[in-house]
Amino acid sequence: MVVYLSQIFLFAGIFLIFMNFFLWFFAAHELRKVIKRRLRYEVNPTDRKSIFVRVFDLFAPLNYFVVRRLVKRENLENKLFGARVGMTPEQFFGAKEFMAIFALLLAIGFLPAEDVVKVVVAGIAGFFLPDLWLDMKLKQRRSAVVRTLPDTVDLLSLCVDAGLDFIAASRWIVEKSRSTAFIEELSLMLHEIKVGKPRREALKDLSRRINAPDVTAFARTLIQADRMGTPIAEALAILSEDVRERFFRRAERTALQAPMKMLIPLIFFILPVVGVIVGGPIAIQFMNGSLLGGMGAGVK
Repeated sequence: MVVYLSQIFLFAGIFLIFMNFFLWFFAAHELRKVIKRRLRYEVNPTDRKSIFVRVFDLFAPLNYFVVRRLVKRENLENKLFGARVGMTPEQFFGAKEFMAIFALLLAIGFLPAEDVVKVVVAGIAGFFLPDLWLDMKLKQRRSAVVRTLPDTVDLLSLCVDAGLDFIAASRWIVEKSRSTAFIEELSLMLHEIKVGKPRREALKDLSRRINAPDVTAFARTLIQADRMGTPIAEALAILSEDVRERFFRRAERTALQAPMKMLIPLIFFILPVVGVIVGGPIAIQFMNGSLLGGMGAGVK
Protein backbone atom coordinates (compact mmCIF):
# COMPACT_ATOMS: atom_id res chain seq x y z
CA MET A 1 0.00 0.00 0.00
CA VAL A 2 2.80 2.36 0.91
CA VAL A 3 4.54 1.53 -2.34
CA TYR A 4 1.43 2.42 -4.36
CA LEU A 5 0.99 5.70 -2.48
CA SER A 6 4.64 6.62 -3.02
CA GLN A 7 4.29 5.91 -6.75
CA ILE A 8 1.14 8.03 -6.92
CA PHE A 9 2.85 10.91 -5.13
CA LEU A 10 5.89 10.54 -7.40
CA PHE A 11 3.82 10.67 -10.58
CA ALA A 12 1.77 13.57 -9.18
CA GLY A 13 4.98 15.49 -8.40
CA ILE A 14 6.41 14.85 -11.85
CA PHE A 15 3.10 15.93 -13.40
CA LEU A 16 3.03 19.14 -11.35
CA ILE A 17 6.64 19.96 -12.25
CA PHE A 18 5.90 19.37 -15.92
CA MET A 19 2.77 21.53 -15.80
CA ASN A 20 4.61 24.32 -14.00
CA PHE A 21 7.38 24.26 -16.60
CA PHE A 22 4.80 24.21 -19.39
CA LEU A 23 2.89 27.19 -17.96
CA TRP A 24 6.10 29.09 -17.21
CA PHE A 25 7.33 28.63 -20.77
CA PHE A 26 4.16 30.01 -22.33
CA ALA A 27 3.87 32.75 -19.71
CA ALA A 28 7.44 33.86 -20.44
CA HIS A 29 6.73 33.79 -24.17
CA GLU A 30 3.59 35.88 -23.68
CA LEU A 31 5.49 38.26 -21.40
CA ARG A 32 8.13 38.75 -24.08
CA LYS A 33 5.42 39.52 -26.61
CA VAL A 34 3.82 42.06 -24.25
CA ILE A 35 7.17 43.76 -23.60
CA LYS A 36 7.89 43.85 -27.32
CA ARG A 37 4.55 45.48 -28.07
CA ARG A 38 5.00 48.03 -25.29
CA LEU A 39 8.42 48.89 -26.64
CA ARG A 40 6.95 49.38 -30.08
CA TYR A 41 3.85 51.36 -29.25
CA GLU A 42 4.95 53.21 -26.11
CA VAL A 43 8.44 54.47 -26.99
CA ASN A 44 6.90 57.89 -27.65
CA PRO A 45 3.97 58.04 -25.19
CA THR A 46 3.33 61.73 -25.94
CA ASP A 47 2.19 60.96 -29.48
CA ARG A 48 -1.54 61.34 -29.95
CA LYS A 49 -3.79 59.35 -32.21
CA SER A 50 -4.93 61.15 -35.33
CA ILE A 51 -8.60 61.34 -36.24
CA PHE A 52 -8.11 58.73 -38.96
CA VAL A 53 -6.65 56.22 -36.49
CA ARG A 54 -9.62 56.83 -34.20
CA VAL A 55 -11.94 56.06 -37.10
CA PHE A 56 -9.99 52.89 -37.85
CA ASP A 57 -10.41 51.86 -34.21
CA LEU A 58 -14.11 51.32 -34.92
CA PHE A 59 -13.16 48.24 -36.98
CA ALA A 60 -10.70 46.95 -34.35
CA PRO A 61 -13.03 44.51 -32.47
CA LEU A 62 -13.83 42.65 -35.69
CA ASN A 63 -10.28 42.81 -37.01
CA TYR A 64 -8.87 41.30 -33.83
CA PHE A 65 -10.26 37.90 -34.85
CA VAL A 66 -9.38 38.44 -38.52
CA VAL A 67 -5.74 39.25 -37.75
CA ARG A 68 -5.47 36.42 -35.28
CA ARG A 69 -6.82 33.79 -37.69
CA LEU A 70 -5.83 34.86 -41.19
CA VAL A 71 -2.71 37.03 -40.93
CA LYS A 72 0.81 36.56 -39.64
CA ARG A 73 0.66 39.24 -36.98
CA GLU A 74 4.41 39.41 -36.35
CA ASN A 75 5.26 40.08 -40.01
CA LEU A 76 2.65 42.81 -40.27
CA GLU A 77 3.82 44.35 -36.99
CA ASN A 78 7.41 44.38 -38.27
CA LYS A 79 6.35 46.18 -41.44
CA LEU A 80 4.22 48.72 -39.60
CA PHE A 81 6.86 49.44 -37.01
CA GLY A 82 9.68 49.46 -39.56
CA ALA A 83 7.81 52.11 -41.57
CA ARG A 84 7.07 54.04 -38.34
CA VAL A 85 3.33 53.88 -38.94
CA GLY A 86 1.64 54.44 -35.60
CA MET A 87 -1.02 51.79 -36.07
CA THR A 88 -1.62 48.31 -34.76
CA PRO A 89 -2.41 45.48 -37.21
CA GLU A 90 -6.10 45.78 -36.27
CA GLN A 91 -6.08 49.49 -37.06
CA PHE A 92 -4.29 48.86 -40.34
CA PHE A 93 -6.92 46.35 -41.38
CA GLY A 94 -9.50 48.95 -40.39
CA ALA A 95 -7.81 51.35 -42.82
CA LYS A 96 -7.99 48.71 -45.56
CA GLU A 97 -11.69 48.14 -44.94
CA PHE A 98 -12.39 51.88 -44.77
CA MET A 99 -10.62 52.45 -48.11
CA ALA A 100 -12.51 49.54 -49.68
CA ILE A 101 -15.86 51.01 -48.57
CA PHE A 102 -14.81 54.49 -49.72
CA ALA A 103 -13.74 53.17 -53.14
CA LEU A 104 -17.01 51.25 -53.50
CA LEU A 105 -19.04 54.37 -52.73
CA LEU A 106 -17.05 56.39 -55.25
CA ALA A 107 -17.47 53.69 -57.89
CA ILE A 108 -21.21 53.45 -57.27
CA GLY A 109 -21.52 57.23 -57.51
CA PHE A 110 -19.51 57.73 -60.71
CA LEU A 111 -19.93 54.46 -62.62
CA PRO A 112 -23.12 53.11 -64.19
CA ALA A 113 -25.06 50.62 -62.11
CA GLU A 114 -24.60 47.96 -64.79
CA ASP A 115 -20.81 47.92 -64.43
CA VAL A 116 -20.77 45.59 -61.45
CA VAL A 117 -17.34 44.23 -62.34
CA LYS A 118 -15.77 47.70 -62.30
CA VAL A 119 -17.39 48.46 -58.95
CA VAL A 120 -16.02 45.25 -57.46
CA VAL A 121 -12.57 45.94 -58.94
CA ALA A 122 -12.65 49.44 -57.41
CA GLY A 123 -13.46 47.96 -54.00
CA ILE A 124 -10.62 45.43 -54.27
CA ALA A 125 -8.21 48.19 -55.37
CA GLY A 126 -9.26 50.31 -52.40
CA PHE A 127 -8.68 47.38 -50.07
CA PHE A 128 -5.10 46.87 -51.28
CA LEU A 129 -4.25 50.57 -51.58
CA PRO A 130 -3.01 50.82 -47.93
CA ASP A 131 -0.57 47.98 -48.67
CA LEU A 132 1.01 50.03 -51.46
CA TRP A 133 1.15 53.04 -49.16
CA LEU A 134 2.80 50.94 -46.44
CA ASP A 135 5.42 49.61 -48.87
CA MET A 136 6.18 53.17 -49.99
CA LYS A 137 6.57 54.35 -46.38
CA LEU A 138 8.81 51.37 -45.64
CA LYS A 139 11.08 52.19 -48.58
CA GLN A 140 11.26 55.83 -47.53
CA ARG A 141 12.17 54.86 -43.97
CA ARG A 142 14.81 52.41 -45.18
CA SER A 143 16.31 55.05 -47.47
CA ALA A 144 16.42 57.59 -44.62
CA VAL A 145 18.15 55.11 -42.32
CA VAL A 146 20.76 54.15 -44.94
CA ARG A 147 21.39 57.81 -45.79
CA THR A 148 22.18 58.74 -42.17
CA LEU A 149 24.12 55.56 -41.35
CA PRO A 150 27.66 56.69 -42.44
CA ASP A 151 27.70 59.81 -40.26
CA THR A 152 26.42 57.88 -37.24
CA VAL A 153 29.02 55.13 -37.70
CA ASP A 154 31.75 57.81 -37.83
CA LEU A 155 30.46 59.28 -34.56
CA LEU A 156 30.39 55.82 -32.97
CA SER A 157 33.95 55.18 -34.10
CA LEU A 158 35.14 58.49 -32.62
CA CYS A 159 33.36 57.85 -29.31
CA VAL A 160 34.76 54.34 -29.01
CA ASP A 161 38.26 55.60 -29.84
CA ALA A 162 37.82 58.15 -27.04
CA GLY A 163 37.39 55.35 -24.50
CA LEU A 164 33.63 54.63 -24.37
CA ASP A 165 32.16 51.20 -24.91
CA PHE A 166 29.54 50.60 -27.60
CA ILE A 167 26.49 51.05 -25.35
CA ALA A 168 27.83 54.23 -23.75
CA ALA A 169 28.81 55.62 -27.16
CA SER A 170 25.35 54.85 -28.57
CA ARG A 171 23.69 56.47 -25.55
CA TRP A 172 25.87 59.58 -25.89
CA ILE A 173 25.02 59.90 -29.59
CA VAL A 174 21.30 59.45 -28.95
CA GLU A 175 21.30 62.10 -26.23
CA LYS A 176 23.63 64.67 -27.81
CA SER A 177 23.14 64.40 -31.55
CA ARG A 178 20.37 65.70 -33.73
CA SER A 179 17.64 63.12 -34.18
CA THR A 180 17.88 61.20 -37.45
CA ALA A 181 16.33 57.99 -38.72
CA PHE A 182 19.24 55.77 -37.73
CA ILE A 183 19.65 57.48 -34.34
CA GLU A 184 15.97 56.71 -33.66
CA GLU A 185 16.71 53.07 -34.40
CA LEU A 186 19.70 53.20 -32.03
CA SER A 187 17.45 54.68 -29.35
CA LEU A 188 14.99 51.84 -29.75
CA MET A 189 17.84 49.31 -29.58
CA LEU A 190 19.00 50.88 -26.30
CA HIS A 191 15.45 50.64 -24.92
CA GLU A 192 15.39 46.94 -25.77
CA ILE A 193 18.77 46.34 -24.12
CA LYS A 194 17.62 48.30 -21.07
CA VAL A 195 14.66 45.98 -20.47
CA GLY A 196 16.89 42.90 -20.64
CA LYS A 197 17.29 41.87 -24.27
CA PRO A 198 20.85 40.71 -25.12
CA ARG A 199 22.86 43.03 -27.31
CA ARG A 200 23.19 40.42 -30.05
CA GLU A 201 19.43 39.93 -30.21
CA ALA A 202 18.85 43.70 -30.23
CA LEU A 203 21.28 44.08 -33.14
CA LYS A 204 19.61 41.22 -35.02
CA ASP A 205 16.21 42.83 -34.49
CA LEU A 206 17.61 46.13 -35.76
CA SER A 207 18.85 44.42 -38.93
CA ARG A 208 15.58 42.53 -39.37
CA ARG A 209 13.51 45.65 -38.81
CA ILE A 210 15.27 47.79 -41.42
CA ASN A 211 16.15 44.97 -43.84
CA ALA A 212 18.84 46.95 -45.70
CA PRO A 213 22.30 45.62 -46.71
CA ASP A 214 24.18 48.45 -44.97
CA VAL A 215 22.33 48.00 -41.68
CA THR A 216 22.76 44.22 -41.93
CA ALA A 217 26.51 44.69 -42.39
CA PHE A 218 26.55 47.05 -39.37
CA ALA A 219 24.78 44.53 -37.13
CA ARG A 220 26.80 41.55 -38.43
CA THR A 221 30.12 43.36 -37.87
CA LEU A 222 29.29 44.21 -34.27
CA ILE A 223 27.97 40.71 -33.53
CA GLN A 224 31.11 39.09 -34.95
CA ALA A 225 33.34 41.52 -33.05
CA ASP A 226 31.51 40.65 -29.84
CA ARG A 227 31.70 36.92 -30.53
CA MET A 228 35.35 36.80 -31.63
CA GLY A 229 36.67 39.30 -29.10
CA THR A 230 37.77 41.81 -31.75
CA PRO A 231 38.12 45.41 -30.49
CA ILE A 232 34.98 47.40 -31.26
CA ALA A 233 37.01 50.47 -32.27
CA GLU A 234 38.84 48.54 -34.99
CA ALA A 235 35.62 46.95 -36.25
CA LEU A 236 33.85 50.32 -36.38
CA ALA A 237 36.78 51.92 -38.23
CA ILE A 238 36.69 49.21 -40.91
CA LEU A 239 32.90 49.42 -41.04
CA SER A 240 33.02 53.20 -41.45
CA GLU A 241 35.33 52.88 -44.47
CA ASP A 242 33.13 50.18 -46.02
CA VAL A 243 29.95 52.19 -45.48
CA ARG A 244 31.51 55.31 -46.98
CA GLU A 245 32.73 53.35 -49.99
CA ARG A 246 29.31 51.80 -50.57
CA PHE A 247 27.72 55.23 -50.18
CA PHE A 248 29.97 56.78 -52.83
CA ARG A 249 29.45 53.83 -55.17
CA ARG A 250 25.70 54.20 -54.78
CA ALA A 251 25.99 57.92 -55.51
CA GLU A 252 28.07 57.25 -58.63
CA ARG A 253 25.59 54.66 -59.84
CA THR A 254 22.73 57.11 -59.33
CA ALA A 255 24.67 59.82 -61.18
CA LEU A 256 25.28 57.47 -64.10
CA GLN A 257 21.59 56.59 -64.25
CA ALA A 258 20.53 60.25 -64.30
CA PRO A 259 21.09 60.88 -68.07
CA MET A 260 19.01 57.83 -68.98
CA LYS A 261 16.21 58.97 -66.68
CA MET A 262 16.33 62.48 -68.15
CA LEU A 263 15.64 61.13 -71.66
CA ILE A 264 11.99 60.44 -70.87
CA PRO A 265 10.99 64.03 -69.96
CA LEU A 266 13.33 65.33 -72.67
CA ILE A 267 11.65 63.31 -75.42
CA PHE A 268 8.02 63.59 -74.30
CA PHE A 269 7.89 67.07 -72.75
CA ILE A 270 10.80 69.32 -73.80
CA LEU A 271 11.35 68.40 -77.47
CA PRO A 272 7.67 68.85 -78.44
CA VAL A 273 7.66 72.33 -76.91
CA VAL A 274 10.89 73.27 -78.70
CA GLY A 275 9.45 71.93 -81.94
CA VAL A 276 6.30 74.00 -81.55
CA ILE A 277 8.27 77.17 -80.76
CA VAL A 278 10.73 76.76 -83.63
CA GLY A 279 8.53 75.20 -86.29
CA GLY A 280 5.20 76.80 -85.38
CA PRO A 281 5.72 80.17 -87.13
CA ILE A 282 7.20 78.45 -90.19
CA ALA A 283 4.21 76.10 -90.40
CA ILE A 284 1.76 79.00 -90.09
CA GLN A 285 3.48 80.94 -92.89
CA PHE A 286 3.57 77.82 -95.06
CA MET A 287 -0.15 77.20 -94.55
CA ASN A 288 -0.99 80.81 -95.39
CA GLY A 289 1.19 80.72 -98.53
CA SER A 290 3.23 83.72 -97.46
CA LEU A 291 6.43 81.65 -97.13
CA LEU A 292 6.55 80.51 -100.79
CA GLY A 293 5.16 83.80 -102.00
CA GLY A 294 7.85 85.74 -100.23
CA MET A 295 10.55 83.49 -101.68
CA GLY A 296 9.12 83.85 -105.20
CA ALA A 297 8.94 87.63 -104.91
CA GLY A 298 12.53 87.73 -103.77
CA VAL A 299 13.67 85.81 -106.89
CA LYS A 300 11.87 88.17 -109.26
